Amino acid sequence: MKYGKIWFIFVLSLFLFDSASLQAAGHQNQTNRVLVVDQKGNAPFRTVQSAIDAIPANNQQQITIYIKNGVYKEKILLPQNKPHVSFVGENQYKTILTYDDTNASTGSTTNSSSTMIRANDFYAENITFQNTAGRHAGQAVALYVSGDRAVFKQIRVLGYQDTLYATGTGRQYYENCYIEGTVDFIFGSATAVFKRAEIKSLGNGYITAASTTEAQKYGYVFIDSTLKKGTTATQSVYLGRPWRPHSAVTFLHTKMDDHIKAEGWHNWNNRDNERTARYKEYGSTGAGGNATNRVKWSSILTKNEASQITVQAVLGGTDGWNPEKR
Repeated sequence: MKYGKIWFIFVLSLFLFDSASLQAAGHQNQTNRVLVVDQKGNAPFRTVQSAIDAIPANNQQQITIYIKNGVYKEKILLPQNKPHVSFVGENQYKTILTYDDTNASTGSTTNSSSTMIRANDFYAENITFQNTAGRHAGQAVALYVSGDRAVFKQIRVLGYQDTLYATGTGRQYYENCYIEGTVDFIFGSATAVFKRAEIKSLGNGYITAASTTEAQKYGYVFIDSTLKKGTTATQSVYLGRPWRPHSAVTFLHTKMDDHIKAEGWHNWNNRDNERTARYKEYGSTGAGGNATNRVKWSSILTKNEASQITVQAVLGGTDGWNPEKR
């Protein structure tokens, strides 16, 4: 048998195997193309970025990059001109995309990002996004997302300060995800829903630092989620502070450990922010969920008001986008 035929059969078998793996993972394989990444060399691509580079500019085809288990230390950029791409990992704990840049080492918080997603219609599942710069490194982003209609399911985002940069003017959806950090570790200007998320504070600080614009009705909305206490003291973590004056964050039916401060929210040492920030809660539970002593400039929603804040209401937009069906 000729070498070319052997390679063709190998690639075909690999494609069929990984298509089956995608189906088994619950990912509906509606793609016409699957690119397989394996750092051990048992696939056409050894790095995630090389698979991205193989996608043509202005792509309109649904493409899945299936990533085999491994620790991939590489800077990853999915540019704006490559929409309709999915990252699907073999195992969310063993498929790790990581780097260790910082704001100090790169000259900006954005450039510190380990993985940067700028394209629209992105999907990710069963992956860990990580920045390993460390607790005392300052701003060091694990995952940057600025595209519209981005969906993340069963992923982990690990870091310390500025872990997840959910920004831009688009819509993002996070379901059954784990996010950890210390200071402002979910931040940016996106409209985003976090449903059934586990948010873990690894130190004293602030969970959110939204920079929502005045024109946006919603910023970050957490639904049926849990705020977990890591290596933090009691009453040591704020729900958020306003990176920009019209910062908007809502917690609905969220269980909060005792690390959450009784006052809940911080004004970023600017009393003018108290007139413009939009901080809301409903149905908080747990030792940190007692809203009796929240700052007076935040809001406790009524049952009727809270019932109107659904995934579809927040993210539907003018195109009727429904990420829960993805």
